[in-house]
Amino acid sequence: MKVTFETTLEASPETPPQVFSIPQGLVGFPESTTFELFYDPEQQPFRWLRLNGPAALQFVVIEPCGIIPDYEIELFDEDADFLGISESADALVLNVVTVSRTLPATATVNLVGPIVINRHTGLSKQVVLANHGRYSVRHALVTAS
Repeated sequence: MKVTFETTLEASPETPPQVFSIPQGLVGFPESTTFELFYDPEQQPFRWLRLNGPAALQFVVIEPCGIIPDYEIELFDEDADFLGISESADALVLNVVTVSRTLPATATVNLVGPIVINRHTGLSKQVVLANHGRYSVRHALVTAS
């Protein structure tokens, strides 16, 4: 299934963070089965994903629409079925951003393993894309100049 970026998640600073279910957790954090998504309009396009579990973990994420040119997401049928996604408008896609500790002002984004959320149910899963060979887990987002 191919996912396009037709709609975006809307929230306002006056509303509480959105809570999503991620039954299998993120890669490396299977015990954290829910997360909250926060954002500050002044920090867009960056958002904060906070895992709820034994350890308080936060990740910077982006919605790739308009940021990563030509990023086409193809889900395996099993992942689309698990999430209950039948059309691309059902999916919210988030990619985890990593900021380098050794190179200042350098950040990469994982394009191979996005977090896909069913907009209607809040069910989510970190997936490996069916077309993963086209992308990198360390795609340059910001580089030092």
